Amino acid sequence: MIWNDEFETLPREAIESLQLKRLQQTVERVCATVPFYRESFRKAGVGLGTVKTLEDLQRLPFTLKQDMRDNYPYGLFAVPLEQIVRIHASSGTTGKPTVVGYTRRDIDNWAELMARSFVAAGAHKGDVIHNAYGYGLFTGGLGAHYGAEKLGASVIPMSGGNTLKQLMIMQDFGSTVLTCTPSYSLYLAEVAAEQGIDFKALKLKVGIFGAEPWTEQMRSEIESKLNIKAIDIYGLSEILGPGVGIECVEAQNGLHIWEDHFIPEIIDPDTGEVLPAGEKGELVITTITKEGIPLIRYRTRDITRIITEPCVCGRTHARLERMSGRSDDMLIIRGVNVFPSQIESVLFNIEGIEPHYQLIVDREENLDTLEVQVEVGEGTFSDEIKVLQQLSVQIQDEIKDLLGVTCKARLVEPKTIARSEGKARRVIDKREKN
Repeated sequence: MIWNDEFETLPREAIESLQLKRLQQTVERVCATVPFYRESFRKAGVGLGTVKTLEDLQRLPFTLKQDMRDNYPYGLFAVPLEQIVRIHASSGTTGKPTVVGYTRRDIDNWAELMARSFVAAGAHKGDVIHNAYGYGLFTGGLGAHYGAEKLGASVIPMSGGNTLKQLMIMQDFGSTVLTCTPSYSLYLAEVAAEQGIDFKALKLKVGIFGAEPWTEQMRSEIESKLNIKAIDIYGLSEILGPGVGIECVEAQNGLHIWEDHFIPEIIDPDTGEVLPAGEKGELVITTITKEGIPLIRYRTRDITRIITEPCVCGRTHARLERMSGRSDDMLIIRGVNVFPSQIESVLFNIEGIEPHYQLIVDREENLDTLEVQVEVGEGTFSDEIKVLQQLSVQIQDEIKDLLGVTCKARLVEPKTIARSEGKARRVIDKREKN
């Protein structure tokens, strides 16, 4: 089943014609309304007449996450604030979030793309969608919510946490579709087993999982333990939120990116050069319908490749291979973006500890864990146990307050953490990479 047959099955020539028209309109709009782009284009020697073909897109400069931070909070908005009906934000390395604004049309388009995504995943109007993505500044919860309503399904706005209640609601309300992070779905399975709940007795048929990296092995485990089809969804707050791309239930092989709203490119992350079709590199996305905060050639830092071969589902939009990593040092912990430099900024403001730390990322009981190992000074280490415990709690609390992620702080003796003459190895990620 296809939600919007007219646009989801457009011939390639029609897709590219629509992309060029919308790209030209977007370039014209940002030149007129966003000082950052006017200056960026001036420095690059490009302007309104530059984009005559889709190939000309690569002549335009990139937009980076740092550009969003530098223009915090509203400097990249392309419309007056009174036309912005919703504001979302994601984490930033200095504690300031990257801010995105949506006009009424942006919200409507987002709901449309999420409705497409739900249908691609096998959902339909009669479903009961159990939405366990977080609500709030994070785009996951509300993005899925509005898409479910657009579809005409019954949506349960559970948000995250409270696992026993989640399971009770699934049983009592007859949930048929689950949306959450893949790691949380496995935690639900673990708790269900402890409670004697058999997922085969539930009405769940499909799960739509995103917000963190996951593997084919993890998919197999989810499908086995929850007795569902596990579908990968892709999105990022800067571009839209969830619904930028999704696997179809027919193939489960690559995420259809909605090319009537986004233009994807693959570049060499080191040189910035556009790579030939089919090669793996960093994903760059240009929005061509966003009004609130249109972005030109935004570097996502996600590593993938574009699949152009026809899909069995009948959709003509290109697919993205499952994300295989990132070209920067960002970690994703239970759906929360965390940079080592964020944690560093917290640690360096706490008295009694040394500027040597290491982050240990692991997965326990199917949930990501973060341990912050940090050296304490000679004097602090010789203090009473109570003092050290208080210092550990302070570190954990301040990281939680700033980043919204729970961690375990482990204080270690001076000179315990290995030194390096080159780049310090700040992160040890023990999670499965394959």
